[in-house]
Amino acid sequence: MPHTKSCAKRMRTSTRANARNRAGRTRLRNAVKKVLATRKKEDGERELRSAAGIVDKSVKHKILHRNNAAHTKSRLARHVNGLGS
Repeated sequence: MPHTKSCAKRMRTSTRANARNRAGRTRLRNAVKKVLATRKKEDGERELRSAAGIVDKSVKHKILHRNNAAHTKSRLARHVNGLGS
């Protein structure tokens, strides 16, 4: 248990931030999995656009580092480009 008022507040805020970050990471991972699960190029391109937006928002909300986001988007684009039509 926290000993001071500031520690108690820090505990509350970090709990809320943890929940927000966890939800964001889950959303991000699900979007990535959707892209990787596609087998048709048209579906892949649609899912890639959606996933790229989620990845960019994750950077804005400091869930991902911008270099990690670039790496992820590149990997997903490679997957989609390698799909047959």
